[in-house]
Parts: sequence; structure tokens; C-alpha cells
Amino acid sequence: MEQEKILALLDSVKNGVTTPEEALLKLKTQPFEDVGYAKIDHHRNLRHGIGEVIYGEGKTTEQIAGIVSAMIGRGHNNIMITRLTPDKAGEIEKHHQIDYDPVSRIGICKREHEPVRCGLVVVAAAGTSDIPVAEEAAVTAETLGNKVERLYDVGVAGLHRLLNYLETIMSARVMVVVAGMEGALASVVGGLVACPVIAVPTSIGYGANFAGLSALLAMLNSCSGNVSVVNIDNGFGAGYIASLINHIGEKG
Repeated sequence: MEQEKILALLDSVKNGVTTPEEALLKLKTQPFEDVGYAKIDHHRNLRHGIGEVIYGEGKTTEQIAGIVSAMIGRGHNNIMITRLTPDKAGEIEKHHQIDYDPVSRIGICKREHEPVRCGLVVVAAAGTSDIPVAEEAAVTAETLGNKVERLYDVGVAGLHRLLNYLETIMSARVMVVVAGMEGALASVVGGLVACPVIAVPTSIGYGANFAGLSALLAMLNSCSGNVSVVNIDNGFGAGYIASLINHIGEKG
């Protein structure tokens, strides 16, 4: 962990092993690394508690592999690559060992399982078609060290399906609710639980849903005060925020 490395460096200065000038040089060269096509933020873990995540869409296989190599060289682990196609994952595997999930489209290099925290993150998806976005949220939260429970195909068209899991959703510390079409599930869940609800509109739906805009607007207009909203299809952002909420109050 970056914090531990900096503390070790400061200890070495305190003990006379490293001069202040040498330590300053190391700190100057640590914040980011310029590899030409990317400036890799090596201090993000120090600032955020979570290392830099690679957005795979739009990057070439060579660029992704190069960023991963640079991060591994600085001692990073659990390097997440989002929106990664199966073809790119196969090419990256020629350079680095990678755990790849084709549903969430997330690849993880140099995986080390994070300790699972006590709080529960529940990810609920309205329909089966929403599962890829829901899995992006779930896998992100799990990779960041959270216990995750999945509830899929529990949309408002058959509300009894959701009500069958009341004990689970009421035990959640934070919920991620993924829905397309009219996006009503987030408001319903918000009215049932006391925890924060992160709503994720998806682009699933017929023409008049405007590629997820109707679900986004419905979620933004939720009358449940505990509902907040991320962008359309942004399962990663929801899982990331859910993890931050779940870890509030922890030391270190």
C-alpha cells in the first residue's frame, strides 16, 4: 500500500538511513509516471484509498498492457480494467495474468483478495437485461473488499419478487439499484430501506426511453430522499461509491 511505503521512507529519514534530499527526490518521482500516451497516477491510492482504475474502452491492447506493466512495477495490485472486451482480455493475457469476467467486462491483474468488510452491499437489478451493468457494480465492489449480495430480475413489473427479499435489503449498509425502462425500482427500494441507495439507470428499453435518459430522469426525480444517481450504465461508479460508503468509519 502506498501509505505504508511513504511511512517507511519517512522512518528511514528519521533513522538516518536516507537523507532528506534523497527522500524528496523519491517523493517527487512517485506522484505520476509519464509513459507518453498516459500519465499514471501512482499516488491515487494515497489520496483516495483506492488505486487508479484503467478504463479499457478506446485504449489499444498495447496501451493497456503498458499501463499495467508500469503499475506492477510500482507495486500496485488488484489493477482493475473496466469495459474490456474478450478479444482485448485475450491479448493482455499474453503479457500479464488476468482474471476476466465477460459479463461485467472487468479484468483484474495481479489480483489479491481484499479483506471483506462487515457491511453488506446489495446490488439489485430490475431485469435480466440489466445484469451486465449490475455485475460491473458488484464485481467492482467485491474487488474493493466488500461483501456483495445480488438480487436480479426483481423489477416493479412483479413487485412480489423484490418483497421476497425484504430481510436481505433491510440488512444492507448500502444498496445499488440498476434499472432501465422507466427506472422505477430505485424509488421503490428507497422507500423500503434506511440505507443510501445508489441508482444506476441503464440504456435498456424501447425507443422512447432515449437510450436510458427516461430512466435517468425518473431516478433524478425520485421522491425517496435516500436515492442518489450515477450516469447511464455506470455500474463501475456505483460500485466504487458503494465501497466508499461501506468503509466509512474504518481506520487506515
